[in-house]
Amino acid sequence: MTRTRQLHLNTNALNAGKHPAAWRIQDDPLGIVHIEYYRNIARIAERGTFDALFLADGPALPGTVAEQTWNSLEPSVLLAAIGSAVEHIGLIGTISTTFNDPYNIARRWSTLDHVTHGRAALNFVTTQNPEAAANFGLTSLPDREERYARAEEFVEVLVKLWDSWEDGALVADRSTGQYADVDRIHAIDHEGQRFSVSGPLNVPRTPQGRPVIVQAGDGGTHIAAKYADAVFSAQTVFEESQKFYRDLKAQAQRHGRRPDQILLLPGLFPIVGSTEKEALERKALLDSFLDPDEQKAELATKLGLEPDDLELDKPLPYHLLDTERFGASAGFYKSTLAL
Repeated sequence: MTRTRQLHLNTNALNAGKHPAAWRIQDDPLGIVHIEYYRNIARIAERGTFDALFLADGPALPGTVAEQTWNSLEPSVLLAAIGSAVEHIGLIGTISTTFNDPYNIARRWSTLDHVTHGRAALNFVTTQNPEAAANFGLTSLPDREERYARAEEFVEVLVKLWDSWEDGALVADRSTGQYADVDRIHAIDHEGQRFSVSGPLNVPRTPQGRPVIVQAGDGGTHIAAKYADAVFSAQTVFEESQKFYRDLKAQAQRHGRRPDQILLLPGLFPIVGSTEKEALERKALLDSFLDPDEQKAELATKLGLEPDDLELDKPLPYHLLDTERFGASAGFYKSTLAL
């Protein structure tokens, strides 16, 4: 028998667009700080029956702002404003587990879930940009192993806080005078290596129980297998995508979860036109704004190489690659090499 499966579609509102020059053909080139720009994207996605709108984020100003847009507005505030303009679409916002505390994030996203009537989702990342550290009183970015160890305990505390309120704990019975059933509200008393949190959360259980948990990239899949409802993947090669899918589902099973409890969402970068010819012309226009030397330098940085290491008409210099030096997410690094 064949099994009916549901295709999930989301849109990544990546500031002005995925293409570095996208802002140059926008009707509103300052859209990244205008709420109606994002609300319009959400309305279009909702009209197209998409599941969710996703906002990436990073806690540092990138060095490319002279020519490119960036994720400027804080996601939870922006999603609350977007949510008031649409009725059904899910709202996914990104937070860094390296530069936040679980209690604040649990409270903020529980609030977002209440404000949007149960449409909030949280995407956790560990932040691999070393420039972010200086914005939080650190002299350097914690190493990768420490960032992911912190992320795992961070998400564990999040889930505990969200579950510190049982269903039905908020009574509000005017006849008896009972507002909350304290037997259904629990301290979490978490004592870990990185966090000490007593709880409970001061926000009641949310309309969907807890916000949806999403994880982006390959680096934290061991955490995603335990806790996440969905995983964003940067895979671009079919065989590698299949292997990633199998490995993720197997990890989830080892944690006592059903494979269908976790969704895998690969990325797609479309350039849209009314016809194929129009779309190709739009791509050519966007590409004409780019400097090939700057793009090559950016790719070299992401791969941990020098620009002169890359010759455009030759294969990648695999012998020079060093996994300790790459300046991008693990997912981007692996998928680029596979491609």
